[in-house]
Amino acid sequence: MSSPNQFRLLNERRFAPFFWTQFAAAGNDNVFKNAFVVFVTFEATNLLSVDPGMIVNVIGALFILPFMLLSATSGQLADKYEKSQLIRLIKLFEIAIMVIGCAGFVLSSIALLFVALALLGVHSTLFGPVKYAILPQHLATDELVGGNGMVEMGTFVAILIGTIAGGLVVAIKPHGTLWAGLLTIAIAVFGWFASRRIPYTPAVAPGLRINWNLFTETWRNLKLGRENLVVWRSMLGISWFWFYGAIYLAQLPEFTKGVLGGDEHVFTLLLAIFSIGIGVGSLLCERMSGRKVEIGLVPFGSIGLTLFAIDLWLATRHLAPAGASGVSAFLAQPESWRVIVDIVLLGVFGGFYTVPLYALIQARSEPSHRSRIIAANNILNALFIIVSAAVAIALLKAGLTIPELFLVVGILNGIVAVYIYTLVPEFLMRFLAWLLIHTLYRVRQQGLENIPDEGPCVLVCNHVSYVDAMVISACVPRPIRFVMDHQIFRIPVLSFVFRAMNAIPIASAKVDAALKERAIREAQDALAAGEIVGIFPEGKLTNDGEMNVFRPGVQQIVSAVPAPVVPMALSGLWGSMFSHASRGSVFRKFRGVFSRIGLEVAPPLRPAATTPEELRSVVLQLRGDIR
Repeated sequence: MSSPNQFRLLNERRFAPFFWTQFAAAGNDNVFKNAFVVFVTFEATNLLSVDPGMIVNVIGALFILPFMLLSATSGQLADKYEKSQLIRLIKLFEIAIMVIGCAGFVLSSIALLFVALALLGVHSTLFGPVKYAILPQHLATDELVGGNGMVEMGTFVAILIGTIAGGLVVAIKPHGTLWAGLLTIAIAVFGWFASRRIPYTPAVAPGLRINWNLFTETWRNLKLGRENLVVWRSMLGISWFWFYGAIYLAQLPEFTKGVLGGDEHVFTLLLAIFSIGIGVGSLLCERMSGRKVEIGLVPFGSIGLTLFAIDLWLATRHLAPAGASGVSAFLAQPESWRVIVDIVLLGVFGGFYTVPLYALIQARSEPSHRSRIIAANNILNALFIIVSAAVAIALLKAGLTIPELFLVVGILNGIVAVYIYTLVPEFLMRFLAWLLIHTLYRVRQQGLENIPDEGPCVLVCNHVSYVDAMVISACVPRPIRFVMDHQIFRIPVLSFVFRAMNAIPIASAKVDAALKERAIREAQDALAAGEIVGIFPEGKLTNDGEMNVFRPGVQQIVSAVPAPVVPMALSGLWGSMFSHASRGSVFRKFRGVFSRIGLEVAPPLRPAATTPEELRSVVLQLRGDIR
């Protein structure tokens, strides 16, 4: 049963135990790391023969190194073995790690703490592929965005709580290190108890032979990720966000101190509002996407990441800090609120950007090697984080200020976005379609469950306006290859969208027989490849709002590749600026804008029962009296 909203998932065993397990894992990582950082920086300077700042950098590098080396192996394990049992073993490993860490704190042993940190990186590497690969096995397709939003929200909230708790607990006098060690053990035990209620999750590739060669398997995983172009570009998009976010988070302490003139409490405030922004954006994805994997939100997110990076530079370029000030003094300055808004919105648009990409990877990866593709994504993420540190150091040494660094990264984000959307136009097309039905129209959808989640089918619809294909694409989560009139296909501006949709232009036999034959053959090839083909059997837009006679194109296509035919009907678009009813005055061109339109979908018909007359009758009944 599909849960009606993402918050209800917290009441269901198929999601809640896993959610609290990953929440505890993310929190514990940061409790330990920040307690270690604070201990090294403030409490153990007399134990060190090197600069504490260097140790802090080593802490970050040592934690991320296992992601580079062991992600490929962890992806294999997640595909080969039953996931709930694997998670419980990983949680027992975490308890053992935290016992070592606690001993390191109590004995003031930097060596033991480094051992625990390295092992904690291994733990997170093992848990990463399972964390995202388990969701599609327990959640319905229309729950993936909501489930991923909850996981992303929980992760960032846990990171925030863990970071704050680790720093506060270890500083308690006189036994803060003991309390920090005991806290990490307690959280690990809580995570293990939560994991015991995760439902049985069958192995997707039990016959897989583990390749223990880290380098060849890493390369093989990256090749698996490259097999599906959209999945690969999504992985690169997520890794770019980690590059982008890592630069912001790494520079945030010095930005707070040197640019804003704030103290450590102001830094905590900014970290908190950024995390809250990510959480809010992640949770909003389900509502904004209509509970489907809506990659149209990704360009929306990237636009926000660039705009608010630029505005953050504008808001801070003339600030002259007078000295370290607390939260109250910081909030008393009017210019501080613009900075707060920018940081919150950077987090919100980051949520819009990442959650659909994670859901897309889960939805479009082959189940048999989904964990290995997620492992490949983790490898790329780690590589991009390391590169981000090198880029930030180089640009700062070249003389850039931190606000200027944020500006450069924001502009780079825009360039990367344009590059990715040029390579994979589906992202931009979905964004334009999403904008259409969330700005100009309000769509009432009914019967979308009649469209198969996988496999070929033919969608048959009445033809009312120039944006019919975009409206249908915005409502249907799967990509659709539309067969459309060659004259509509070549309309300026819309032509770019139709090409991005990989639409198939067609003409009548009288106008261009070769084009018609090629279009029929291309539609048949698409069905044979398991794709959805969309057809407007009228062959042209209606001139009076009434449905024209249906042509036999559908029968020609399904005669070679029998596939279910799904009738659907659009209503409410007649009279809009994109229909022929708008010809004439300027007033008439804007009739129907912001109006409610409908998309009604009927159960599939057998190919043999799809005569033009029968299809027209079904579509007319679906449409009803509203044109």
